[in-house]
Amino acid sequence: MATHEITATPPTRDPGDGLRAAFADSPLGLYVHVPFCASTCDFCAFYQTTPTRAGVETYLANVRRELALVRWRRPVDTVFWGGGTPGLLAPDDLAELGETVLAACGGAPAEWSVELAPASVTDARLAVLLRLGVTRVSLGVQSFDPGLLDGLGRQHTREQVFRAYERVRAAGFASVNLDLMFALPGQDEAAWLADLRQAVALAPDHLSTYCLTFEEDTRLWVKLSGGKVKLDPALEARLYERTWDELEAAGYAQYEVSNFARPGHVCAHNLNTWRMHEWVGVGPSAAGQHDGWRGANPADLERWGEGLAKGERMGEDRVALSPGLLLEDALVFGLRLNQGVDLGAMLARFPQVDGAEEPRATLERLAAQGLLEPGSPVEGVAGFPRLTRRGRLLADAVGAELIGLLS
Repeated sequence: MATHEITATPPTRDPGDGLRAAFADSPLGLYVHVPFCASTCDFCAFYQTTPTRAGVETYLANVRRELALVRWRRPVDTVFWGGGTPGLLAPDDLAELGETVLAACGGAPAEWSVELAPASVTDARLAVLLRLGVTRVSLGVQSFDPGLLDGLGRQHTREQVFRAYERVRAAGFASVNLDLMFALPGQDEAAWLADLRQAVALAPDHLSTYCLTFEEDTRLWVKLSGGKVKLDPALEARLYERTWDELEAAGYAQYEVSNFARPGHVCAHNLNTWRMHEWVGVGPSAAGQHDGWRGANPADLERWGEGLAKGERMGEDRVALSPGLLLEDALVFGLRLNQGVDLGAMLARFPQVDGAEEPRATLERLAAQGLLEPGSPVEGVAGFPRLTRRGRLLADAVGAELIGLLS
């Protein structure tokens, strides 16, 4: 296991010291942001840049540099490569990045996910990922409809999706996810159900179905602001519910508002994040929660590298973790899980939190409004308050009710 120490001057107060017990038995994740994209999709607000040979080489060197700055206190359990488009890296570059990650993790993680765009999938890239020990591939399909793909600015075709999926399956990865989006401009209920049923026909192990959000400064945001596309909340709600019913009937268990899996194929990395465990974020714009701090790297390849050269990382939106903040966020994100939240376990994990009655009173009020299951024992410390079906439709609003109660 790596034993590198941060070379920058440590903070006067280390908030991690007061949270050792809360994270003692927690899994540790590693998120690696690969920022390279051939083009920008109309809906995407993630940081990305066009790859050049010099840029890729600098990126790989800076990933090594950043990993060497992390204080590793235990082995890494899960790894997730997102983007950008990790699959744009050449096979040799994928191998170099993977070997760098393995050296930092102290060995192969239990789960290793990599996001791939269908157009970037090749047998050579898949062979490298499989050899490294990648267990899970997530294909960014979004839609099978050529017109809808064009409206999103996606650079792949329906046929490329099928070829990519066949190659991934033939390679033998343990788990395959498909990402889909609904409530797209020009997409009615019939078109969404056609996409959903086509995905189910491929029999992936996991499906992520996201309602389109209009992120500021994207092309779709500009179209929305100019009245060229419009929101339809009633249609969005109907598509959410049809999705839940269709996938349940097809044998996929919903475990989070937008995520469904066959038995044994939930995404452990995302679950650990939603449960407010620790994860290290590496790469430009990557966010992390580790060693007492939460923060993000600059969303700029050059500025990220300049900070690392000075021994600095995760300086954007940097905040010291506290038991109250972690408990509050564990409630907000935990309620998005179909399992709900174990109040007793949470309070035992963060026993030093003052004002724990505040969220309990809010949960009782939400239950009275029909947003939590009537049988959820929110009056006591035991039990698993869970969102009702209506509550899942309003999960963001429910979460907003809990923000600020403890932090």
